[in-house]
Amino acid sequence: MNRVIPPLEAITWFCVPLFPSFITLTAVSVPGVSLIPSGLAFSLLGIMAAFALLGIVALLMPPRQAPPTLLPLIGWLCAALLSAALGFNPRAGLLFIAIYGLGVVWHLAIVRFYREPWMSAATFWPFLASGLLASAAAIAMVVWRWPAGQYAIGHGRSIGTFILPGELAGYLIVYLPIAFGVALATRFAALRALAWCGCALGGVAFLMTFSRAGWMGLAAAVAFYIFATRERGQTRYAILAVLVGIAAVLLVFNAHHNPSENYTRLSIWQAAIDIVERFPLTGVGPFDFASAYALVRLPDGDATAFHAHSFLLTIFAEMGIVGVLAVLWLGWSFACALRDRLAAASPLHKQLALAVVAGLVGTLVQGLIDTVSVVIFGLWLPTMALALAMARDGLGEDPG
Repeated sequence: MNRVIPPLEAITWFCVPLFPSFITLTAVSVPGVSLIPSGLAFSLLGIMAAFALLGIVALLMPPRQAPPTLLPLIGWLCAALLSAALGFNPRAGLLFIAIYGLGVVWHLAIVRFYREPWMSAATFWPFLASGLLASAAAIAMVVWRWPAGQYAIGHGRSIGTFILPGELAGYLIVYLPIAFGVALATRFAALRALAWCGCALGGVAFLMTFSRAGWMGLAAAVAFYIFATRERGQTRYAILAVLVGIAAVLLVFNAHHNPSENYTRLSIWQAAIDIVERFPLTGVGPFDFASAYALVRLPDGDATAFHAHSFLLTIFAEMGIVGVLAVLWLGWSFACALRDRLAAASPLHKQLALAVVAGLVGTLVQGLIDTVSVVIFGLWLPTMALALAMARDGLGEDPG
């Protein structure tokens, strides 16, 4: 099984930019253009499920390990199942609950097998390569204005294989710090070149998303990384990164955006608060925000909303206090485990782990005013595991 896990990891990391196509398998109308046919999306989901089954078999083989995040991960899963059972449409969120379950297996497999031979190579080469290709595709599609429907819906913003510009931005908030950390730490020229190319193309694609929440998220990620790895006198650069992000948002506030969309979040947030007031304990059910929103939306609000445009507010509306507590439990457990590992980490390992954490912090800031499904279901759990593993082992067997 130790020989099977690395290629499974490699395929999974490489396929992350295709994960947004899973939205097409739900009953909701897709708020964008998916380049992946539903048949291919079903096949991809089936492959990921098969990989998860193999991962479960591998995890059950001795020596078994119980990382500090195991119980909180299971707690969030149980909270989602409870909310679904008591919600208005129990079937609505089953797909994403299942995808979350796949993420749990992926998280545990990274923590367990990161030290195995070839695991480091199976992580960074495919992840950096797919991010570079996804960024290049997103840039080319804007330049060529293809497909026309996506270009029109996105107002000329980069989207690529994702559904919305904010999803590409959220993915790159995680990708860019990891690529930067690998570029600085690896001893191998080929991997370093791949990482720097990923940073360059990913940076261009990120700017072309014109995602205001994304820009502030990356500014927060840069600020966190500078502050967490700071030397004397460098704190001012962290403040400068945040100020640059704010200035960029203010200067291009309406660039590639429909100005009528600038204040739609206010009415959606109000509707979400109304849902929370009515169903505070377990919410309306995972991924059932859209149905409840139609009943409480303000007269001048958007006709439809798939989430609350805020991660915690979405969790509160869909899963209630139970869901919020489950999320906070996972976050606290991860922070405590990471703190303990960083205390014993070498400077290089600490720097690499903090680069991964910077991306997570950036997506949390983005999540204050947006909800990015591909980040929540496809990136948070594996990158949390990667941060824990890199705090202990750095790049592992440097994957050159």
